Amino acid sequence: MTLLDVSIVNVALPSMQIGLQAGAGAVQWVVSGYALTFGLTLVAGGRLGDALGRRRIFMLALAGFVVTSALAGAAPSIELLIIARLLQGATAGMLTPQSSGLIQNLFHGAERGKAFGFMGATIGISTAVGPVLGGLIIAAFGAESGWRWVFYVNVPIGIAALIVAARVLPKEDRRGVGVRSEIDFAGAALLGAAVVALLFPIVQVESGKLGQWWWLLPIAVVLGFLFVRWEKNAGGRGRAPLLDLRLFTTTKGYSSGVAIGTVYFSGFSGIFVVMAMFFQTGLQYTALQSGLVVTSFALGSSVSSAVAGRLVAKWGRRITVTALSAVVIGLVGSAVVVLVAPADEVGFWITIPLLVAGLGGGAVISPNITMALENVPTHMAGAAGGALQTGQRIGTAVGTALMVAAYHAGANLADGRPNVGAAVAFGTATLATLVALSLALRELRSRRTCNVDENLSQRSVISGQ
Repeated sequence: MTLLDVSIVNVALPSMQIGLQAGAGAVQWVVSGYALTFGLTLVAGGRLGDALGRRRIFMLALAGFVVTSALAGAAPSIELLIIARLLQGATAGMLTPQSSGLIQNLFHGAERGKAFGFMGATIGISTAVGPVLGGLIIAAFGAESGWRWVFYVNVPIGIAALIVAARVLPKEDRRGVGVRSEIDFAGAALLGAAVVALLFPIVQVESGKLGQWWWLLPIAVVLGFLFVRWEKNAGGRGRAPLLDLRLFTTTKGYSSGVAIGTVYFSGFSGIFVVMAMFFQTGLQYTALQSGLVVTSFALGSSVSSAVAGRLVAKWGRRITVTALSAVVIGLVGSAVVVLVAPADEVGFWITIPLLVAGLGGGAVISPNITMALENVPTHMAGAAGGALQTGQRIGTAVGTALMVAAYHAGANLADGRPNVGAAVAFGTATLATLVALSLALRELRSRRTCNVDENLSQRSVISGQ
């Protein structure tokens, strides 16, 4: 639900404008506000789960998400809708890291890889299927009120999830643990301010207002530096850090996993916004038709995620390298299709390279999560998962801004031809994926070197004996 609400709302924006008589700039905040508060609370939410119990925070955040979804659907004005979306994003950020933390705690070895495989499939499907589901809902309930049901659909699903979670999630004993002693509020404030200062100007790109807020970007760098300094000194103050920075320097695979995920999401997520613009605005597809085009990506992603989760224990980073290579092939193929296929056949022919990209994409996410978190101590799993997903949210925001800018720039240079704009955007996504591929290759070589060193060390010990 939390990731579906990132993509499903994009196709409902015209319906909101009609139903609430709102301007394009105002309804864009329905998307941007959710992205901001989602990224803001991820690490703090993960740390709360580590300290106070993941089941407890999962249940509270899920209940909050259901309530705020209902409030968003019932909003009588665009202002109240934006407020509800800000609150909904905050609960989503609290909820999401509990999933990876629970998997870390409840599963071990190959079973953990399978569990993360299902999680990766969920991420891939929910991101890709959002436009399809949004189009179906708008078609079923009409342009004026269809947007409300985009939010109401979360309510029955969320209630069912609450009932199941209450029955199956193990209870944790956290008596005597205080929020004040366990949570670094100053660190949370610094990190939250840094994330907002970074994301706020980026999410303004689509409305053309980046120039007004560029000055927040250097402030984000300063706040990030202050956060790092504060967290390094947390031990001297006798408090647990919000995010133990040693995860990035001493935990094998974590820093590279965060980097790969952040860069990959900058190419993977942004391209869906461009495809919606290209097909709906450029080729006059309906919201449903536009969403159906990306169904092949969702299908490929769902299959490969589950399979890759089972193979990650044996194949490791080789899966990521192979999968990213397939994504590159699929993106290049998509760029070729939008350039050479007749306008009335683009929607059909592009499903083939999108299927290839989906098969690759599904095999990127779940193995990367597994390998990034495999050596993280269980008591830090929530905060570590929150930081990993914060990188993904930042990558999504940056990638969306880049892809939209590339689409408009390409179309303008070609005298308004949308297919050229789409091809330029696909090319930009390919470059981002190639960067992620280079990071994965570097990590693969590093792991092979470590394995060789370990084998040599073991042989030396044996020969010495």
